[in-house]
Amino acid sequence: MSEQESSSDERMSSEEEEEQQQKEEGFSYWNLKDVERGQLPPHIRKQGTRVYCKPDAPTNTETLQYSGSYASMGVDNSLRLDSFRENFRIKVIALDKDKMEFDMIGIDAAVANAFRRILISEVPTMAIEKVFIANNTSVIQDEVLAHRLGLIPIKVDPRLFEYLSANDTPNEKNTIVLKLHARCNRGQPRCSVYSQELKWLPNGSEFAKESEKPDSKPSTYTSFSCGQDSLPEFAGNPISTVEDIILAKLGPGQEIELEAHAVKGMGKTHAKWSPVGTAWYRMFPEVVLLENIKGEDAEELIRKCPSGVFDIEDTGNAKKKAIVADSRACTLCRECIRGDEEWEKRVALHRVKDHFIFTIESTGALPPEVLFTEAVKILEAKCERVITELS
Repeated sequence: MSEQESSSDERMSSEEEEEQQQKEEGFSYWNLKDVERGQLPPHIRKQGTRVYCKPDAPTNTETLQYSGSYASMGVDNSLRLDSFRENFRIKVIALDKDKMEFDMIGIDAAVANAFRRILISEVPTMAIEKVFIANNTSVIQDEVLAHRLGLIPIKVDPRLFEYLSANDTPNEKNTIVLKLHARCNRGQPRCSVYSQELKWLPNGSEFAKESEKPDSKPSTYTSFSCGQDSLPEFAGNPISTVEDIILAKLGPGQEIELEAHAVKGMGKTHAKWSPVGTAWYRMFPEVVLLENIKGEDAEELIRKCPSGVFDIEDTGNAKKKAIVADSRACTLCRECIRGDEEWEKRVALHRVKDHFIFTIESTGALPPEVLFTEAVKILEAKCERVITELS
């Protein structure tokens, strides 16, 4: 633990002790200690950093990130770049190919929510936009089949492609072509068609475009000048889709033959371009024991909590004492302070206003750590545009 974190914990523990003492003696504003100008009283400082979770509803949920909130006390509460650099930290808790959980410490809720919205709607991906169906004798209508195809994540880096506008011609730089040909022969049982049966066509479309002139040379729906597999980006990394997604079920004699064209887009245009299954955050839960809870009360407290936040510490002489074992596991269900008013005086539940547990679940197109890096770049570009327009 760093010196800054240990000093912060000591300050908060002293504030908790002072709060408990005030409760025992009877709280009065006349009993508050004098503070120097330019400093905040402990209870005001705590209100600025914690949300109080009461049995009925949370309180003190607002944030005060503007310079005039404590001007009468001589305190400048505005957000400063130097203090932000000193306090802001990111700590990765868990990471795998599809999911990432990390802590963002020292940041305002508005910025954390900006990252969430950008991840959902503004980080681009590749998704199927046009479907050319040559044959479909299954029970699924063409429109429903095309919609299901559009929602299949494509495992490719969208940064390698350009956007396709209405005036552009589909080529190797802005379009990915996939084909699907599945058949269930007569006499065989029903079979399922999966997403991995979509095959990449690196040389572009194979379907001939209908021409108004009968004698004209046939052309396809794309205009590739070279095969995508000849490009160094795809030489040893062929384009594919996320596997084991059922597209349709075919009965004996039924067949599906189609060609799908994927283009680059963003989730705010259509959800099929969203790179995440979900991106969400929650404030870090803080559980504080306001007094020593021992014996049968400690065992009762452990039974009340369904998330395993509390544990028992053996203090010797066959005495048991309740401790907070895993504050992070707390879901703030408030079961530990419900029922008896005495428990509310013994256990305090808070949320830390500038500490967020952030979770990103990728659809499979890009790793979650890459998605977050791209979201940071997009937010940075937005800030630069605002500064340019204002200057």
